[in-house]
Amino acid sequence: MKEHAYQALAGQLASMIDKGIYKPGEKLPSVRRLHQEHQLSMGTVLLAFQHLADKGLITAREKSGYFVNQRAGKVLPLPQSLPASVSAHTVRIDQVLQQMKTEGKGRRFVSFTAALPDDRMLPFNSIKRAIQQVSRDVSGSYLMLESRKGYPALREAIARYYEEHFGARVDPTRVIVTAGGSGALMLACAVLVDNGAEVLLPDPCYPANGNFIVAAGGRPKLVPTTAAHRFQMTAQDIRDHWGPDTRGVLVASPSNPTGTSIAPDVLAELLAEVRARRGYVLMDEIYLGLSYEGQVKSALTLDDDLIVINSFSKYFHMTGWRLGWMIVPERMVDLLERVGAALAICAPTLAQHAALACFEPEAMAIYEERRLAFRQRRDFLVPALEKLGIEVPVKPDGAFYVYADIGKLGQDSVDFAYRLLREAGVSALPGADYGPAPHGRHTMRFSYCVGMEALQEAVHRIGKLL
Repeated sequence: MKEHAYQALAGQLASMIDKGIYKPGEKLPSVRRLHQEHQLSMGTVLLAFQHLADKGLITAREKSGYFVNQRAGKVLPLPQSLPASVSAHTVRIDQVLQQMKTEGKGRRFVSFTAALPDDRMLPFNSIKRAIQQVSRDVSGSYLMLESRKGYPALREAIARYYEEHFGARVDPTRVIVTAGGSGALMLACAVLVDNGAEVLLPDPCYPANGNFIVAAGGRPKLVPTTAAHRFQMTAQDIRDHWGPDTRGVLVASPSNPTGTSIAPDVLAELLAEVRARRGYVLMDEIYLGLSYEGQVKSALTLDDDLIVINSFSKYFHMTGWRLGWMIVPERMVDLLERVGAALAICAPTLAQHAALACFEPEAMAIYEERRLAFRQRRDFLVPALEKLGIEVPVKPDGAFYVYADIGKLGQDSVDFAYRLLREAGVSALPGADYGPAPHGRHTMRFSYCVGMEALQEAVHRIGKLL
């Protein structure tokens, strides 16, 4: 596994502390000095310091720098590699943001980092109705374990939803309810990914997807994508990157971080290439309900022999309820049910019963209103960024992210992210967190999970900064 730059630097510094080159109480070189000596971004140096601080080796003193702890001496070795991928800067930027909020004395921040709807977007009536749905039961059944595959009425509602909204006729017996979309991905990987097997993913992609593959013993292989192909994989990518150990692909449409979907004809060709190699396809449709252009279809309308992943967290705004689902080939239902029961028994019973309220006509009308509000935010943010010299190479057609190119600003995306936070009070994520492809060093992910007023304020601040 390739070592991250900040890990390498942290390892060097830890070794120097271990050998007594840097003694307890001694100040370490400054961020700027290490940035210049190692030709690393300042954000990478900060991550290295944070890594050492998390290990208890050093302490940050306000406005003074970083100092070796008095108890530092022989230390346990730092890990030389991470799981498949972690959002290193995502975590650190959130930590810095929280620290700045604590010390900010009323300073107002705008977050472009969130991956869940803001308070104004939450369907309070639906949530209230969901809670009422649970409270109506007086038998106590909501306190009991549900069916391992999920509450039958909920599985039927999901199947109807897929047919009515995405054109895919699904037998409810093929629906398995899980503890969140992450639970569905973990279960799918546990069943499909053999030890040492390779799975193709697009670069950029949601970082945690690779971790599910690694947890199952597999090896994620990131395939560089381009704006010309909407930052999605194509059939040619399958032909070029499929190797002797490759067993399948994991794709998302719409995607995090790009907000782009795969065109039906492109997806059909990709599926055919995987099928020709007797591979499997994990299809992440978590953002499918948040699509903004034309008639939206599930990948199941192109190929019924897929494992489709979805969730109640995004379109249905039930993030904290931890509920998702899978739609799987009939031949795999029993196996997935048995493995799923061994891992988690069943999805949360309360959340399953409450989720039925999502499919009531009044609730669906609220969700459609929220979808249109997201589209309005996108239609504001994309041209607003472009007026500031921040290009959007592919207009997003789904999810709630803009994947923007800051190349003309002449700044590294990691450095720009920290500068944006510290100087403008706006948090956004560097493309470098979503894969090692070169474009990650000059792209940013801006989430529009904030209200229009906050979007306008953020754009104003970025304009002043530039």
